[in-house]
Amino acid sequence: MMYFELKFPVRYYETDQMGVVHHSNYIRYFECARNGMMADGGYPIEQCEAEGVTIPIVSVECKYRYPARMGDVLTVTASIEKVPLAKLVIRQTVSNQDGKLCAEGSVTLGFLNKETGRPVACPQKLADLIEKRLSDR
Repeated sequence: MMYFELKFPVRYYETDQMGVVHHSNYIRYFECARNGMMADGGYPIEQCEAEGVTIPIVSVECKYRYPARMGDVLTVTASIEKVPLAKLVIRQTVSNQDGKLCAEGSVTLGFLNKETGRPVACPQKLADLIEKRLSDR
């Protein structure tokens, strides 16, 4: 499994009047971990786009389990279990500093030619990176 973990504190602007993280921020947290995973692997999303492939979100699933609050330090994970062909599925979690699962879900990404907007296969550099990480188990 290709795995990445990111830790950061809840920021005031991410919360509502009750000090609870607004539900929309979990999707942003997922994105931070996904982008961090690609950069950590040596193939940041900016490079992929510069090479002519965009990676749009096809679908997002998020199940809210426990409220994250102001003052919490969150751990956001992203994991990939198989090399993508046309779509990349990333499993994601958000937990607080006590290990309580706050949210979990998955994001499915597609690949488009930046110029034409037409679907393309996963960029070979990304597929190779994922394959290498999967074989490093």
